[in-house]
Amino acid sequence: MDAAGRLVIPKKLREEAGLTPGVELDVRCHNGRIEIEPAEGRVRLEQRGRFLVAVFDGDLPPIDPEMVERTLQEIRDQRGLIDE
Repeated sequence: MDAAGRLVIPKKLREEAGLTPGVELDVRCHNGRIEIEPAEGRVRLEQRGRFLVAVFDGDLPPIDPEMVERTLQEIRDQRGLIDE
């Protein structure tokens, strides 16, 4: 923390958390710890044919193949599945 009270979040942590320039943050104090996370997005429900779909209002970072593979691997690990 600098003399003005500003925090710098290291790039690797920002990337892991999906924090991009301009993203709104929720900052709160919980049990003596400061918690920072992306603000919840605004979602509206929209009827599309027979389906009710949640549509995000705002910009989302692009999903790259590495992110998809990492997410799939985390799900497999949680469920105890073996890679095929």
